[in-house]
Amino acid sequence: MKTLTRLAALVAVAITISACSEQKSNTEVPLPVALSEESVGHYCSMTILEHTGPKAQIHLAGNPHPIWFSQVRDGIAFTRSPEESYEAVVVYVNDMGKADDWDFPGFETWIDAREAWFVIGSRKTGGMGTPEVIPFGTEQAASGFAEENGGVVVQLAGIPDGYVLGPTGLDPENADLLTGALQ
Repeated sequence: MKTLTRLAALVAVAITISACSEQKSNTEVPLPVALSEESVGHYCSMTILEHTGPKAQIHLAGNPHPIWFSQVRDGIAFTRSPEESYEAVVVYVNDMGKADDWDFPGFETWIDAREAWFVIGSRKTGGMGTPEVIPFGTEQAASGFAEENGGVVVQLAGIPDGYVLGPTGLDPENADLLTGALQ
């Protein structure tokens, strides 16, 4: 009888460990995916490689493939839009401090948006020709860019909803209209 009890206890422990391991693997953060010709913008339905500037990829719960955005602004808008009810596991953006070229940031510049510093309200526009949320891996790189191109340095939570969800027709020179919410 003791052997049967021990066997039952071992089976219970094995099932528990297996369930914990399975649960952990379901919540692991996926790595960024390299852009390819098949990477198509979620909103614009255009090939992402055809657009200049920083991009975003969002990995959703239960979806093995990221959704792509030709502008970081659009990716952040997706995460804040009341119409989008998906659970984002991770948002990756191009670290423009590591990019050799504004037009093509490269394949190895992806960083987690939660760790990035962003410049908003600069004179630089994104791949769709509208105001951009420009990501950097360090505050120093973001500040240097803002000194050269105008704008304000913020982290993800500091980006006003109006900047990513609002109209895109404002002149970057009037960025204080959008960034006034930060003061």
